[in-house]
Amino acid sequence: METWQLLLVGLLAYWAAVSWAQSRGLLPSFVHTSGPITTLHTKRGKRFLDWMATPKRLWRAWGNFGLGLASVVLVGVLIALVLVAITTLLNPPEPTSISQPSNVLVIPGVNDFLPLSVAPEIIAGLFIGIVIHEFGHGLMCRVEGIDVESMGVALLAVLPVGAFVEPDQDSQADADRGSKSRMFAAGVTNNFLVVVVTLALLFGPVAGAVAVSDGGLVGEVHDGTAAAAAGFSGGDRITAVGGAPVANNTAFRQALDEYDDPTVPVTLASNETVRVERQLSVVANASNSPLSITTNDTITAVNGTTVSTESELRAALADREVAAFELNDGAATATGPAGALVTTIPDAPAATDGLSAGTNAVVVSVNGTRVPTYDALSGELDARDPGDTISVGAYVNGSRTTTEITLGEQSDGSSYMGIAPARGVSGVAVDGFGATLYPADTYRGLLSGETSGSAYLSTLFGGADDPITGFLQAVVIALYLPLIGLVDPTLGFNFAGIAGMNASFYHVTGVLGVFPDWVTFGAANVLLWTGWVNLNLALFNCIPAFPLDGGHLLRSAAEAVTVRLPFERPETATRAITTGIGLLMLCSLLLMLFGPELLS
Repeated sequence: METWQLLLVGLLAYWAAVSWAQSRGLLPSFVHTSGPITTLHTKRGKRFLDWMATPKRLWRAWGNFGLGLASVVLVGVLIALVLVAITTLLNPPEPTSISQPSNVLVIPGVNDFLPLSVAPEIIAGLFIGIVIHEFGHGLMCRVEGIDVESMGVALLAVLPVGAFVEPDQDSQADADRGSKSRMFAAGVTNNFLVVVVTLALLFGPVAGAVAVSDGGLVGEVHDGTAAAAAGFSGGDRITAVGGAPVANNTAFRQALDEYDDPTVPVTLASNETVRVERQLSVVANASNSPLSITTNDTITAVNGTTVSTESELRAALADREVAAFELNDGAATATGPAGALVTTIPDAPAATDGLSAGTNAVVVSVNGTRVPTYDALSGELDARDPGDTISVGAYVNGSRTTTEITLGEQSDGSSYMGIAPARGVSGVAVDGFGATLYPADTYRGLLSGETSGSAYLSTLFGGADDPITGFLQAVVIALYLPLIGLVDPTLGFNFAGIAGMNASFYHVTGVLGVFPDWVTFGAANVLLWTGWVNLNLALFNCIPAFPLDGGHLLRSAAEAVTVRLPFERPETATRAITTGIGLLMLCSLLLMLFGPELLS
């Protein structure tokens, strides 16, 4: 049986045993059950809360700050959810893995973006977040003179999953509106404080001690490729090609490109040397490619010339704008223009100067220079300045055209043509080795709050003008990390921390180097997931709907307004406001979760 199946069987057995014990009155009075959740109640700890609540002026100031913060976030969450719902109704997006309902659950292994390899860190972050959240409620209860009936922990079977504070209902009802509002806001305020502390430690000393190891870092091996045949797998680190050391992914690719023999010896970090018989495997193909080539095909010859490596492919295409590709040792052929497949962007130079917006074109030359791949086109464009006019030879719908295009200027001063490219030859990406390399240096930078390694995040944020803005940007980046591979497909992988496959790509330096690497990696993962869980916990609890904290804050705000208006029964108007907004939030959430699947 799979691990998750064993856990499920154990959970069901525990649930049955506890239900049997409860039905026969065998459980002590301080143990309550609800399904597989067991809560342990105690009145101990009240003196500790009373002692912590002694500096009431300080805590009220913190409570007022938290109330203001929670109110701003509440309004922001309300607006964001409504806008997402409207956008989904008017222009339903295509379903993606992000929009799958199972990916809303913070359950490692069930949520696609929360792998089991970091389950302990995620559970620790969740437990810390709930304890800190409930402690905030309990502390502010005592500061505001609200009695606490009991407190305790919640267990899923024997696993602690949360904590709770149970205010005395009569005492809570007697408290004034401001006291109750500060009490309800205290939980999310504490969660935001945890976010600041944990991510500051992560972005600073911990991530600063993590360095990327030398070599070509194998993130994924494609089926049917040379690397797969040679026995490579994700997590392998290649330190030398043909006996020459390689420092990073770029050096590894360059060494492969410069090695003439199709059979290349590569050395792993374990000092094992493996001989790889290279072949040009198709690892990706664009849906708008003019070539009838599919993923997992192997290109064995071009225009009758045998090819096994990328350099041989470029040489075979150097003087042929239209090429015949032999696939799978002659089992099939594909003929078409060979160049850089691009789609023109509206209101950009390429669309303005001749190619209409949305046109699919295969660019084969720039100013008479042959460009067989997108990399070649990118190199030609990088060598030009904004305002330069270039002559672009391209195939559009099978016909050869020549267009004069004046390059535009980007915000960083570089030139641009205004195209959305597809990698490879006419949208067909090939790999003689057969593996996707892991961008460990980019992720180490993102773990420090830097955006330079991700084109998407660099465009989204740009540069930070001050440390506070930079830190807030870094917090948002941390929120993206578990699904960054989907947000920015150029990276190719999500980042759930330094665990599992990617742990071999990093090592620890500096002061923290006195500890084993796994200690620092574990600390980094706990800080990342504690910050991530607390941020999501705070945002979710700010949704203005019952029974969340945001719903209670909404009711307090509505009461403050309705009692000042000429209503015969202000409580009826308050109920109408809170119910209406609560239903609006529910509908917005349902549209966000199920809309892409039902409406697209």
